[in-house]
Amino acid sequence: MAHKKVLIIGGGVAGLSAALELEQLGIGVDLVEKTGFLGGHAIQYACKATDQCVKCGACVVEEKLKAVSGNPDIRVFLNSQIINMAKTDGRSAITLRCQPTYIDPHKCTDCGQCYIQCPGEGAIEQGFSSNNHPLYALYADKCLHFTEQNCHICEDICPEKAIHLNMQSDEHIREADAIIVAIGFKAFDPVDKPYGWQVFDNVITNLELERILRRQSDAIRPSDGQIARRIAFIQCVGSRDATLNHLWCSKVCCGSALRMARVIKARHPESDISFFYMDVQNFGKDFEIFYAAVQDDVRMVRSLPGDIYPTSDDCLRVICFDQHERQSVEQVSDLVVLSVGIKPGSDFGELTDTLKLKSELTGFFSVSQPEQGIFTTGAATGPMAIDDAIASAGQAVWQTVQYLKI
Repeated sequence: MAHKKVLIIGGGVAGLSAALELEQLGIGVDLVEKTGFLGGHAIQYACKATDQCVKCGACVVEEKLKAVSGNPDIRVFLNSQIINMAKTDGRSAITLRCQPTYIDPHKCTDCGQCYIQCPGEGAIEQGFSSNNHPLYALYADKCLHFTEQNCHICEDICPEKAIHLNMQSDEHIREADAIIVAIGFKAFDPVDKPYGWQVFDNVITNLELERILRRQSDAIRPSDGQIARRIAFIQCVGSRDATLNHLWCSKVCCGSALRMARVIKARHPESDISFFYMDVQNFGKDFEIFYAAVQDDVRMVRSLPGDIYPTSDDCLRVICFDQHERQSVEQVSDLVVLSVGIKPGSDFGELTDTLKLKSELTGFFSVSQPEQGIFTTGAATGPMAIDDAIASAGQAVWQTVQYLKI
């Protein structure tokens, strides 16, 4: 395996896992991530342990991120995308377009002054893990310096002079003997669903609740910053929906929502939590034990709501059809959480063309193409949980090693 190099596209849990396994085998790794942070969606997830670990996987992602971030043998390219690939003497020459990070990691101390003082909404984002350094990322498409040409507050106030707004993008050509595609997934956008997301402040997605629980430990209402006492989880928003041609189950939503519901109930026993569903996807080897216990804490309603309306006191009326009573019923909630489905990312089409990949009718990537030295893994191949993504990465590494021995 001497002098072999693998390029991994995607810095989520599957990409991190593959990078670590390859490095341990003595194979060189370039890890390309299109955002300013490693860890993907999963690094934003909250620990859901109550009296014991529930094997949600959040801590595992943190451990892998720490191991990659501190590994000098894994070269990381943030804010970078693949724009071209060419075969040369059996190797791939991959052209990367690297957008400027604007924040010098050697000078930045993660003090957060740029984030606090920035007047542009979303221009500077804070990461979810201190193992990402810098802990902040600047995005030019939202920065007033670039959009209105009139702001350089972050550059002026940085005590370490770590911010340089005049940085330019550049391109790198990286050679690799094999490629692993681990670009993860995109969450379904529920804006057109009849649930009032981005219309009513207190309708959020399950991913937004994950981030709230990670940062603040409690289910906080966006409208007033108060702890939500009455919470409704609505499943299968954007999954198993023939009108969208999304016929697949997203697999992880039931486990995520029920674990969040239970940890909220454990921290606030007075909470009133409802779970609206079609059926519950099995998750984990202890599913039956967990599911039996969670039904003592959560009201299970086998029906999906049709509409949500605001009340005069800043709450939400959730209306559904009770199949037993054969009539519409309603309940009032402080917070509504939409479990949005997993779908292929917006860059799937570009990578399909650039790397000549094959995709399924669903839009996810199909099986690996070992004859080309390209291997797919993780949620890029379809919805899966964190432990499944890690196992999938291990399989991709095994396939890659077999290919490199040719």
